[in-house]
Amino acid sequence: MCGIVGLFLKTPELEPQIGRLTAAMLDVMTDRGPDSAGFAVYGRPTAGGLKFTLRGGDFAALPARLTARTGVEVTLELRGDHALLMLPAAAESEVRAALAIVSPETLIVGAGTRMELYKGIGLPTAVSARFGLPGMSGTHAIGHTRMATESAVTTAGAHPFSTGLDQCLVHNGSLSNHNNIRRALVREGQVFETANDTEVAAGYLSWRMGRGEPLDQALQAAIADLDGFYTFVVGTETGFGVLRDAVACKPAVMAETEDYVAFGSEYRALTKLPGIGQARIFEPEPQRVYFWERAA
Repeated sequence: MCGIVGLFLKTPELEPQIGRLTAAMLDVMTDRGPDSAGFAVYGRPTAGGLKFTLRGGDFAALPARLTARTGVEVTLELRGDHALLMLPAAAESEVRAALAIVSPETLIVGAGTRMELYKGIGLPTAVSARFGLPGMSGTHAIGHTRMATESAVTTAGAHPFSTGLDQCLVHNGSLSNHNNIRRALVREGQVFETANDTEVAAGYLSWRMGRGEPLDQALQAAIADLDGFYTFVVGTETGFGVLRDAVACKPAVMAETEDYVAFGSEYRALTKLPGIGQARIFEPEPQRVYFWERAA
């Protein structure tokens, strides 16, 4: 089942509304995935800075413990049962290594110069409110509601999955060859934290983009390498992509105006968007890569 939403803004005037609009879209998809939900929002970058979205551990003591070990000044903001750790981009490797030592129970849910990623158990409305999605500003956002049909209902199994800086993916469907792909990617140095096939898809795209391929090229390669039935919606620092498999059995609809591109598993997720009456509404074609990008 599951439900996906995505919103990519072409104009800065709508940036203060992206959280509110995405939350409304996600709420409409509740009956497609009532057990857990998550979202990623791409805000404006901080010069020279990096953001880690964290889950688990003793957040109150974490900044002091990291600074004591690394000498790097970090700041932390609590967001529900997650936290946002801000650090100098040049200290990424050092802070990651220190975090694994001083708080091994703390997980990095997502990292990037712009991306914040939050997810949890519960209805989409509750998850959105818990992390303050309606009040967020940004250039693009992706959300997912999950119905766990083949695994337990856990925060770890919720989408989105992030396997690279400012990269995340949500997925409706199932991959049949994800174990083979996982083994191949592990040999290439890719690290996975769950058994979810969606994390494998995210890792595959991160691996290809890590070799210098842009998102649209990486998605094109996925058509040949990833077997199964799926709809992917993907975010990068400046890009937004959509891909469906050859059968395209999972529902998907898109809307495009001069101001935005929007994706929903069903049209009703798009009906509250501004100017939707004048939008070009279309169903993404099977095995065709849809890709939009804007300046950083």
